[in-house]
Amino acid sequence: MASSSLIMSRRDLDFLLYEWLDIPSLTTRKRFAEHSRETFDAALDLGRDIATEHFAPHNKKADANEPYVGPDGKVVLIPEVRQALTVFAEAGLMAGQLDESLGGMQLPNVVAKAVALWFQAANVGTAAYPFLTTANANLLVAHGSTEQVDTFVRPMLEGRWFGTMCLSEPQAGSSLADITTRAEPQDDGTYRLTGTKMWISGGDHELSENIVHLVLAKIPGGPAGVKGISLFIVPKYLVTADGGLGERNDVALVGLNHKLGYRGTTNTLLNFGEGVHTPGGRAGAVGQLLGEPHRGLAYMFHMMNEARVGVGLGATALGYTGYLHALDYARTRTQGRRPGDKDPSTPPLPIIEHSDVRRMLLAQKAYVEGGLALGLYCSLLVDEQDTAPEEADRERAALLLDVLTPVAKSWPSQWCLEANSLAIQVHGGYGYTRDYNVEQFYRDNRLNPIHEGTHGVHGLDLLGRKVIMRGGAGLRLLLETVGATLVRATEAGGEAAELAARLRPVVDRIGATTAALWGTGDPDVALANATVYLEAVGHAVVAWMWLEQLLAAGGKTGDFYDGKRQAARYFFRWELPRVGPQLDLLDSLDRTLLDTDPAWL
Repeated sequence: MASSSLIMSRRDLDFLLYEWLDIPSLTTRKRFAEHSRETFDAALDLGRDIATEHFAPHNKKADANEPYVGPDGKVVLIPEVRQALTVFAEAGLMAGQLDESLGGMQLPNVVAKAVALWFQAANVGTAAYPFLTTANANLLVAHGSTEQVDTFVRPMLEGRWFGTMCLSEPQAGSSLADITTRAEPQDDGTYRLTGTKMWISGGDHELSENIVHLVLAKIPGGPAGVKGISLFIVPKYLVTADGGLGERNDVALVGLNHKLGYRGTTNTLLNFGEGVHTPGGRAGAVGQLLGEPHRGLAYMFHMMNEARVGVGLGATALGYTGYLHALDYARTRTQGRRPGDKDPSTPPLPIIEHSDVRRMLLAQKAYVEGGLALGLYCSLLVDEQDTAPEEADRERAALLLDVLTPVAKSWPSQWCLEANSLAIQVHGGYGYTRDYNVEQFYRDNRLNPIHEGTHGVHGLDLLGRKVIMRGGAGLRLLLETVGATLVRATEAGGEAAELAARLRPVVDRIGATTAALWGTGDPDVALANATVYLEAVGHAVVAWMWLEQLLAAGGKTGDFYDGKRQAARYFFRWELPRVGPQLDLLDSLDRTLLDTDPAWL
């Protein structure tokens, strides 16, 4: 049955939130006591309506008309971006999951992320501005002083100010230990920052009255490397004692980066303290220290981890809307006849009748619905770590989320991008033209394997940190949690038990392979093929997500549930077998990469 929207499937969201994750049960907790299924539905409906009416219509226009720097040095965007963001802010969505005391709705994180999917799928370029701002505000609420929250968070949640995260530098890239931005303490308790930041999404524009930058920098005399990084609040315009806007801070736009996708989002090179603007006649951007000195990276991980799960969900959203467009096209495009039909008078078939087109659609469905389940599951873990009644449950959720975060970011970024590639293929020659939306979805999604860390970075994170932390407690918890699903599936019998029997040996092998890699005592050998490890674990985790969905579908009837069962079969028969050869390679302690002389390349 065709979806009523080509942006996102509300039916699938309802299934995952209500039939699988049982989100209404969260309303028994004090933080969510004012909520109900009805208020969750209202938030989802609101997100769908605003995304459909105000974000989707200018998606292609924003892509075709990139931001540029005007003669006055200000960034120019198409007017529809501001108009959409005004509607978004006025609806209260900027503060959806924050405290009521800050004007928020206190929505569960998992519901807020489900609402966000509509915007990420409808127009990821415009959606980036409020979602970066919300992540910025969440970090300030978690680690800022009461005065900092009042000064900076409230205007952001009202939609008057926007926020960014400023980590990377041109010479350092992902190696934050090598950043050189300095923060000199001043007699008045502020700091003066000097340095350059690169790849700053939303770094400059005229969409809001002010922009609140969260900037990583080093205080002279601090520890070397990442242990010496501190975090600073650096607004584009200084803030007066009464909360108004003062003079321009010494934050200068050097230029805009022009990317393959996300073209509606300004992406900037910023100079801090280069003397373009000199508040009070002194060079250097004025900043406030957030929290304690030299703990900046730990604080920033609060925003980075939220952003990593968010990138995975964004990749899923783009893959999902591409799938829905391809499905709609395949149902309506007629071409060719059945293999045995040689009669030229036979009317052409809708291409969905061709088995290879069904292969591509089923693959897309398996990737995007599997990725969506993983992203929402991780979003629920955030609620569990924050609000579960028992401390042991909160600690368990936090540990499991730590282990799953690199997978939740990287797996959808790889495989939902593949879904977008398949969506183009379903469209045939039309798929490569700008007359259809799927080529833009692919370009937008191609950024996500790099956003918030490459596959290589997250492979090192998973194998080099997450699965071995606390003596391997993270990996044990993941395998135990998957194991509990396998027990339930085995007890359910039938197809669920059959699929569980296919997944169990893979899960067992992951534990053994991890031990073998680290048993060498040589980190270079252990980590050389970390990206392969990430892919293998990712496929096993998504197989687990599909087994969970199969159990949630149970014996329910109808096209929707039959589609879930068929996608699960596809993933276990076509995708899970990829993992065995990958584990074989890892078990062999292959040295091909280590032994490759750079001169040979």
